[in-house]
Amino acid sequence: MPVKGSLGKKYKAAIAAYDREELFSPLEAAEIVKKSAKAKFDESVEVAVRLGVDPRKAEQMIRGTVALPSGTGKTVRIAVFAAGDAAQAARDAGAELVGADELAAEIEKGNMDFDLAIATPDMMPLVGRLGRVLGPRGLMPNPKTGTVTQDVGKAVGEFKGGKVEYRTDRYGNVHVQLGKVSFTVEQIEANFRAVLDEIQRAKPASAKGRYLRKITVSSTMGPGVKVDLNRLRPETV
Repeated sequence: MPVKGSLGKKYKAAIAAYDREELFSPLEAAEIVKKSAKAKFDESVEVAVRLGVDPRKAEQMIRGTVALPSGTGKTVRIAVFAAGDAAQAARDAGAELVGADELAAEIEKGNMDFDLAIATPDMMPLVGRLGRVLGPRGLMPNPKTGTVTQDVGKAVGEFKGGKVEYRTDRYGNVHVQLGKVSFTVEQIEANFRAVLDEIQRAKPASAKGRYLRKITVSSTMGPGVKVDLNRLRPETV
């Protein structure tokens, strides 16, 4: 997408001759990722943020959700553990799999055709028994991410609409999808800023030193593009 005004020559030069060691603004990084994507499918775009946290300390591990203003560009399949009115609300909201004991039985058989699991609080004893299956896949419902809630219908709608989970891994990194390479640079940048705002909001009180250490944006098959930590504010065009 052409960019007007002050981004001008430097922006165009960055796209034409991408230096993997150079640092770019979020908008430039989004454009380079789009231009660098050569796969025959619509690649996903992801941001990886290295945080100045100690992964050995539980209180410094952040976890939560963020609503992406541009959505994710993917269809999220959701499984909901609920009964009665809550189960019907989940179905009405578009959940692909809804149930209780029967859903748990299917999961125990290895039927894991979903991307996200949500549960009402009363279902957690049942869901807890699936921890060894759901946990390693990052699918265990958790109150911190809004996936343990009485209002499962609302939760399904939010996650279908572009709400995503994030969490630090054991190395202190956070990986979040920003959309697809078919998105405009503005859509990718809007999602980038939403993610960054949320990560900064979630900064642990006990974290010392520089919090944001490194930010890289990449597509599924493409190289990482490094973001300049001193150029995180929106640029005027």
